[in-house]
Order: sequence, then C-alpha cells, then structure tokens
Amino acid sequence: MKKFFIYVFVFILVFNVGILQAQDLNIKVSSETVTMKIGESKQLDAVVLDNAGNKIENREFIFFSRNSRALSVVDTTGLATAIKHGEYDVIVISPGDPQLRSNITVTVEPAPISKIEVQGIPENIYAGIPIPLELKVTDEAGFERPEKVIKLSSSDEDIISVAPFTKLIPKEKGTAKITATVDGVNETIEINVIENPIAEILLTSDMVEGRSGDVFTLTAMALDKAGNQVTDAPINYSFTGESFDVSAAPSGLITEEGKFVADQPGVYVINATSGPAAASITVQANNRNVSRKIDVVGQGSVNNKHTSDLWIWEGEDGKDYAVTGTWGADGTAYFWDVTDPAGIQLVDSVKVDARTVNDVKVSEDGKVAVISREGASNRKNGLVIIDVSNPRDAKIISEFSENLTGGVHNVFIYKNHVYALSAGRKYYSINIEDPKNPKIVGEFELDTPGHSIHDVWVHDGIAYSSNWTDGVQLVDVGNGIAGGTPSNPVQFASYAYPSGSNHAAFPYKDEKTGKFYVILGDEEFPYGLDPSGRKPSRAAGFLHIIDFTDLKNPKEVAWFQVPFAGSHNFWIEDDILYAAFYNGGVRVVDISGELLGDLNRQGREIAWIVPEDPDGYVANAPFTWGAQPHKGHIFYSDWNSGLWSAKLQPIVPDNAKIDNK
Repeated sequence: MKKFFIYVFVFILVFNVGILQAQDLNIKVSSETVTMKIGESKQLDAVVLDNAGNKIENREFIFFSRNSRALSVVDTTGLATAIKHGEYDVIVISPGDPQLRSNITVTVEPAPISKIEVQGIPENIYAGIPIPLELKVTDEAGFERPEKVIKLSSSDEDIISVAPFTKLIPKEKGTAKITATVDGVNETIEINVIENPIAEILLTSDMVEGRSGDVFTLTAMALDKAGNQVTDAPINYSFTGESFDVSAAPSGLITEEGKFVADQPGVYVINATSGPAAASITVQANNRNVSRKIDVVGQGSVNNKHTSDLWIWEGEDGKDYAVTGTWGADGTAYFWDVTDPAGIQLVDSVKVDARTVNDVKVSEDGKVAVISREGASNRKNGLVIIDVSNPRDAKIISEFSENLTGGVHNVFIYKNHVYALSAGRKYYSINIEDPKNPKIVGEFELDTPGHSIHDVWVHDGIAYSSNWTDGVQLVDVGNGIAGGTPSNPVQFASYAYPSGSNHAAFPYKDEKTGKFYVILGDEEFPYGLDPSGRKPSRAAGFLHIIDFTDLKNPKEVAWFQVPFAGSHNFWIEDDILYAAFYNGGVRVVDISGELLGDLNRQGREIAWIVPEDPDGYVANAPFTWGAQPHKGHIFYSDWNSGLWSAKLQPIVPDNAKIDNK
C-alpha cells in the first residue's frame, strides 16, 4: 500500500487549491523547468509570496518525486540527484495555513551511447532460416537504451539480407558482414552461412487431448536426407485453431521452447517449421469446467472506519479466531471469534497510538500477535506485540520502535522472529523469544538507487520481499539454501518486471509437476483515490506468475488479470489461489498443473464474490484487502465493510442427479 499512501497524502495536501488562490498566496519556485545530467545534484528552491510579491517567512516545504529511483529528492531540503535519464515531475508543497502547491519539471539528459552488443547468433547458420538478432544498446551511464532505433546493413545482400525488426535472412552459402549503427556508434560481425541440411521434421506432443489451460509439451526433431538428426536446427512453432464456441475466436499461446496452451476450447493444429521443412499435428482442448458456486456465509461488520489486513488462526482452546486492522483511523485492532463462520463475533479489541494498523500477524502456535503501527502521535511507530493465548482478553505484552522509522507498513512472524519493514526501505529481523524484550538481530536492504520495499512474507526459511521496481527478492533467513539466518539474511534470487509495481509475493510449488512459482502482485491506482475515503475507488494491476524452478533463470510464464480492478493480497492452498482484487472482490483461481499464458482467458477462474454492503463505510463500494482460506471457508477483509466469510461449494459432476424434492 505504499503508493496508495503517497497518492492519498498528495491528494489531501492539494485538496484546497481553489481556496488557496483566494488567499492571494502562492509558491514561487526558482525555476519551473530544470535540466540535469546523470550524476549531477541540484538544489531545488521555493518561496511563498503574497500578492505584492513579498516573501512569507517560516514556511515549510515538502519536495516529492513520483519516481524516486530515477530522481532522488530529499523531502524538506529539495536536493535532487539525477539517477536516470527522463522527464520527471517534482511536486512542491507548503503544508502550512493555507496549503500551497507548485510543480517543477526536471529533465535528466541521457548519456551518449557507448556500445552495441549483438547477441543470440547461433554457431551454425543455415540458408533459408531467418535469424532474429538480439541487440543491446548501452549508454555511458550504463543504462540500456531500448528506445534507440538500430540501423542494420549487410555487406552482401545476396548472401544475407536485412529484414525489418532486426531480423536477418540468410539466402545462400557464403560469408557477409552485418553492421549495426546507433548515433555514430558501430558494431560489425561476420556471419558464415552454410547449406541447409534439414529435409524433414518429426513432431509429437506429450498429449493429444487436454483442457483449456493445460500445457501441451511438443517435441520436434529435424532430420537430414540420410535420416540423421540435426541437433542445432532452429524450430519455429505456430498454431491455428477452430473454437467449439462459434462466438469465441480460437486463441492461445505457443513458446519458442515448444509449449502450447489453448485459451478457448477447440481443435488446434500445431505447426513446426525449419526452413522449407514442416510438420503438423492436431490436438484438442476441452472445456476446463472448474466453475463452482460460492456463497456468503457471514460478516463481522466494521462501518465506522476502514478495515485493513486480516489473519485467521486456531486458538489454544481449539476455537477459530481472526484479527483485523484498521486504516486511517484510531489505531484499533479487532479480535473475532470465527468458529461459526455464519456467526462472526467481535470478542475484543486493542487500541494503540497510531492512525493505521496496516498489518496483523499471529505466531505459528497461536499465542502471540504482532500489529504494525503508522501515524503515531509521537512519531514512534514500530510494532506492538500482543498476548492472544486468550483472544477474548488480548493484552499488550510490549511495544517496539527501535530503528523502525517512517511507520511499519508490514510485518511477518516466523519461528520466534518478526520481520518488520522500516521507512519503506528495509526490513529488520527481530527476535521475540522473550516477547517482553524483543531485540533486533539482523536486517536486509538493497543497495540499488532509490530502492524501496512494500512487503515481506516468510515461508520455509525464505523471505520473499516485494521491492516495487526492484521486484521480488528471495532471501535465506534459515532455509539453508544460501547459508542464511535471521541474523545474517542472504539474498540468492530475484526477479523484476517493467511496470515496477511489485507489491506482494506468495510462493507456490506444484507437487505433480515439480514447478516452483512465485506469484507477484501489482498495486496501481491510475484512476486516482478519494482522499476522504467516502467515495468508491478503483485499482489496477494484475498477478504475475514467475517460474523460479531454475533459481538462476526465473521467467514470467503466466498472468491473471481482472478487468478494471487491481490486485492486493492473496493466498494459495491446495492448488487454489485466493486473491483480493480491491473493487473486483475475491477471485478464486485454479492454478493446478503447469502454468502458461492468460489464466483468466483459459477458464481457470473457479468463482468470485464481491462484498457489497449498503451499510458500509462507503455504501456498496467493495474494496477487498486480503483473503485467507481456513478449514473449508474463505475469510476476507474489505476496506469499507469489515470481515467476511464465504463457502466454496463442491464441484457437481456432469452426470450427477439433482434431487428437486
């Protein structure tokens, strides 16, 4: 939720712009446009003037950049350091009475191009088989420049010609030189074309019939005229299809490694080609048919403030309990008896010095809860450790704020340690074997420019931290895979994607396929937010499925998206994903088997439920925060309406008889 808070903060500060103008005061910045070079620092200055041009003294200023990784701005001093080229908007706010706002546009000039790298050239290049070139352009500051248009030329077009989109067409046996040019920088390679030995392709699939969303693994073998295998033959895959539903176009995804998945049920023809040689096979994808009914069971209503995260657990007495936090309110955490999901009962609450209790977690033994604090009156935010051995009489054991500056946004408990965020930049590991005397034993922080962190989740001794632009970080805190411990966290793998919106992560291993995935969730608010929290809001962003089976080469293989809604927190149990999608409610998704492509289009969504409440903090405005399965029910918290429970009904076999009595 870090970006969420930033946007709300900015909106609140600029809410009264119209009123401010009536006061005849305004911010004057030293320059409305600033140009910088990478590595350069400049002081951004501003003053408040009245309508006569007189300076108003003792005004505070906050400088804020929407892209801290590219332009680092020190809040009150306005010292800007250019990290990456681009144009950035710096907001200047004077939060006094009245509140004032202005803008500075900072342009960071790109560095000159330094080199071009040509990659992906196979050892043997056969006549008649196109080659897609991999070209990497780097500037003197070390940044890749994919926007640069590369000009390719051939020394002999009869041997190798240049095609659009950086492709080469080898035509006949011989040698030619290919030159890549960008901004006066050249790179030349010599390519030797040999005769094409491929005469035949044999194509098979591991199955000929499956369901939409199932992955067909293809094997293509190229043979020469003597029937010998050409092991380095480049194979190109494609498909055509006919959907069973005439109103739905056949669609799917096929990879260069020979993996095919159908979105729509139908019959598909898979093609494999290598130069003039080709082969085809036909496969069928049936309806996935995983839809199930889902019913609302109960609600623990909270309609006088916003609800944040939840945690469900079995107490020492064998009953089931929940704890929920509150957002932008009075620092209250609520405790619920959810043993009867249809009769959720509020049994206790704890109030701490905070505006927001964003995150709530309970230890594995169900004895200790930890809640995060943000917006404390004394600015000592930190976390609060609570005895929940009797959730009907929850008691604060201790408070801890050492080094936990800027508000603790998220926490996690794992084996007597709390992993707590600090200032949105790092997390500390805090030993709570003696919960009355917690102590910091370790910390983890990236060293990338402008780095930030939103969340940390720990499973099997591995901490998965969501670091926005830097993506997910896999850190050994006791697993042993990299020799890490809570006092010595060791990062051993990571993955980042272009949007830079990595907000949450959850690991998942499919026991049948052996595939190890990490699900990454975006958080984005392109439609804006109501700072008062009294109007319905919409989010954006989706779930990215990253294949971490090869830790050194993780790759994004699939995704799940809900139109006009955005992901937040999620959970996985028994090959089912339970994902909160803000205004899109809870989505229940089948993630069994190998995953590839668009999971939503493949019919993998099992069910969905949207918590609309006419008596909510905002009436009938679902904004679901998180979901957790527990003992056959789904519990989920909603920003505007509190805690809910639902029941996913069993699958009804196609041949089941329905008793209408």
